[in-house]
Amino acid sequence: MSKELTKKRKTSRFNSSYAGIVWLLLLVLVFWGIFKILAPSNFGSGSKLLSYLQSSLIYAVGGCGLYFICVMGLWDFSIGANIVLSSVLACFFAEKFGYAGLILAPILCGTLVGLLNGIVYIKLRIPSMIVTVGLALIYESLSVFATQGQEQILGITYRAFGSYPANLILALCAFFLAGILIHYTKIGTYTYAIGSNEFVAKNMGVNVDKYKALAFVLCGFFAGVMSILTISYGTSMTSASSMSSMSRNFTPLMGTFFGLAFRKYGKPIIAIVIGEFIISLIFNGFVAIGAPTTIQNVVTGAALLLIVMITTKPVKGAVVK
Repeated sequence: MSKELTKKRKTSRFNSSYAGIVWLLLLVLVFWGIFKILAPSNFGSGSKLLSYLQSSLIYAVGGCGLYFICVMGLWDFSIGANIVLSSVLACFFAEKFGYAGLILAPILCGTLVGLLNGIVYIKLRIPSMIVTVGLALIYESLSVFATQGQEQILGITYRAFGSYPANLILALCAFFLAGILIHYTKIGTYTYAIGSNEFVAKNMGVNVDKYKALAFVLCGFFAGVMSILTISYGTSMTSASSMSSMSRNFTPLMGTFFGLAFRKYGKPIIAIVIGEFIISLIFNGFVAIGAPTTIQNVVTGAALLLIVMITTKPVKGAVVK
């Protein structure tokens, strides 16, 4: 009897674990079907789907980094400025040191920016939103100083990560690392503990400040990896000013929302990746039917809110944690 019960429990966990993925894949089919009907010749072919995936991989990497922040109830609005600064440095150091410069410079820059975010947040004891918005202005200024306001273009010989298979390999490595950190290390365990109840986590002996700072470092690291993909795909980057980098925050953040909404199924990284692909489908779908940008933003925002609302709706009688 006990063996049968154990087997049923394992089967139940397995089914629950993959239920979220099934829901997300169904959403992919729904949005693909809608826009394919509305714009059959301009949307959804095999080559176009690969193109949509290519852009969604970039944002999904950033979404994985933001997940470590947002799952604890924190925010990082400097990720856009981080990407701009890391990308212009990637261009500069790629010319000096080849692919070593292209890879190491943005990762080191992104990680150092994340570390600075964490230190300032911990030391000042003010909301993370205020800290990162203020620091974003500084990072933007650094990007202007580094480039003297000139557009930086990545050399043709260093654009391998802008197309398949190199971009896919790099993105998969980032997803695998994020998954390992979340599911199999103290970082993931304590991150969830702090997000669930910071006071209880502190009483249990968790060094809350340490793991909050570490979350910012990880966010910066993944922003650095995202910068490699961004500059390789776009091939050029212009310095930012007057908070113009803020627009780069929201697409990876939307993917993070999918990860947060579907974390109850135990597959947040997969949810982020598929969620970013859904967002890419929606963006490109509106472009295919020629919808105005304002309409695209309204419907995309409404669709995201609806998806998150449905997937996070509590079950009656369940204990909300």
